[in-house]
Amino acid sequence: MMEEEIRHKITTRSQCKKKKKIEERRTAKKEKIRVRLIPIWLRVILVLFAITISVLSGIIVGYSVIGDGNPMDALSKSTWTHIVDLVNK
Repeated sequence: MMEEEIRHKITTRSQCKKKKKIEERRTAKKEKIRVRLIPIWLRVILVLFAITISVLSGIIVGYSVIGDGNPMDALSKSTWTHIVDLVNK
């Protein structure tokens, strides 16, 4: 009787692996349901907004600090037409 009980308690390696996989699947299903705090579409808009602010501030700082000009002149249309004329000629 003793030997039979011992044989039932001893499992093969493959049986242990199967049991482990089943347990992992059960816990994996219960563990993660991801809820995003910031939706992807809002992230895209925020990144585009940040890029726009960075470019504008870079233009203003570059024009006023490096170029010794008026910071608000960097955004005027006449400044950009002058720059385009210089590049094209």
